Amino acid sequence: MWFVGVGLLLVGLKLAEIGPTASWSWFVVLAPFVGAVIWWHWADSTGWTKRKQMDRMDERKEQRRQRQIDAMGLDPKKKRK
Repeated sequence: MWFVGVGLLLVGLKLAEIGPTASWSWFVVLAPFVGAVIWWHWADSTGWTKRKQMDRMDERKEQRRQRQIDAMGLDPKKKRK
């Protein structure tokens, strides 16, 4: 996502002719978008994004389970009064 943000910033600066980006080649300005495509291809082909998604889902599941246990008052870690 950082690649896309930097790319959009550079394109905006190039179009507005602000700073040194006005004299840069379009290949340099558009390079972050190429980086984003390469990153997304690598992340999808190695399964990195799927693992991250599964980790988030497991964490949400555990939090939901813990909330339900707390609501029922069955948490053995907490002392009962």
